[in-house]
Amino acid sequence: MKVYEQEQPIDKRSPWRAMWRGFMLRCPQCGKGKLFNRFLKVADACPHCGEELHHHRADDAPAYLTIFLVGHILFPPIMLIERFYEPDLWLQFAVWAPVLALLTVALLPRVKGAVVGLQWALKMHGFEGAPTAQKALDTST
Repeated sequence: MKVYEQEQPIDKRSPWRAMWRGFMLRCPQCGKGKLFNRFLKVADACPHCGEELHHHRADDAPAYLTIFLVGHILFPPIMLIERFYEPDLWLQFAVWAPVLALLTVALLPRVKGAVVGLQWALKMHGFEGAPTAQKALDTST
């Protein structure tokens, strides 16, 4: 009887750890290599561990999630300041427009990294990798 666990270790991918590593702009597998080559261009492979990253399919999810997050972060302070201080409209626009733009630019690559990390952890869109020990056991019976 062969022991498949020793030949191929069971591949446990933690979604939370992979998403955190992606959020920190690092490879979801090793957490050390850079996830992006440019601002939003995912690297073809991790420069540290060699994990292939080119087949991710984030599409529009990071943009939608970033809009959702920025809206939920900025809406309460905007409403509170409007309610209690009633500043002029030009002043609000002068303050909130740059804050909105900076927060969006800061969060977008991080949210995309988290989405790519989640896809890697769930083995979606080509992130299946090598067969796990459980798959090997299932095919042998």
